[in-house]
Amino acid sequence: MGLSEIAAHPEQVPFTLLVLMLAFAFHEFAHAYTADRFGDPTPRSMGRVTLNPRVHLDPLGMLLIFLVGFGWAKPVLINPNHFRRPRLMNLIVSVAGPLANLLLAALGMLSLYILQAANAFDGMSHGLLVAVSLFFPTMINLNLVLFQFNLLPLPPLDGYRILESLLPVRLRVKLAGVSQWFVFVFLLFVFVPSLSSARLGRLFGLEGPIFKGIDAGLAMLFGFPFDWSILNILT
Repeated sequence: MGLSEIAAHPEQVPFTLLVLMLAFAFHEFAHAYTADRFGDPTPRSMGRVTLNPRVHLDPLGMLLIFLVGFGWAKPVLINPNHFRRPRLMNLIVSVAGPLANLLLAALGMLSLYILQAANAFDGMSHGLLVAVSLFFPTMINLNLVLFQFNLLPLPPLDGYRILESLLPVRLRVKLAGVSQWFVFVFLLFVFVPSLSSARLGRLFGLEGPIFKGIDAGLAMLFGFPFDWSILNILT
């Protein structure tokens, strides 16, 4: 988010904080729950098979999001040796986190469709409508960003674990030998704005098509398109 954005939009801070708590907790819970279902007792023994945000949040990671625009939650530790099919199940566990963020974005859009179908916006007070206009777009956009960001094939992101699971053993060994250099590449992407905008712009450019795809699917399901101008109360 960054200090400049906080100064420009202080009313957005509590909603961003709430969405981050939900997004991080659901993301890490998805990893823990999937690993637990596949037979790994490690996440449950560490109390991670829960949606309680306090278990998953890292205070420093949350603080840095508001200071420098990047942060993290506590990673879920797993032991693939407990899996019946370690390579496949480790892949599914890695994918579960980003998919959880995609699901949250879709649920945010679904909630708006339900509100419009029930004509709930017509009876809302101005204050409640402002809150809805702040919370739901933040929930949708932030989770779409997290979905895409976590699929980057760089450690410590899920995309790197997914790549590891897909590669043959010989290539995985070679990848592990140079993985420490990928960490430096990751840090460059995060802390050099010009580099991140140039290289990650195309990836995050998928946010629009993904949003439109979910929106189109919900419009078909409900039989009408959502009137997004309802949420333009702040503009």
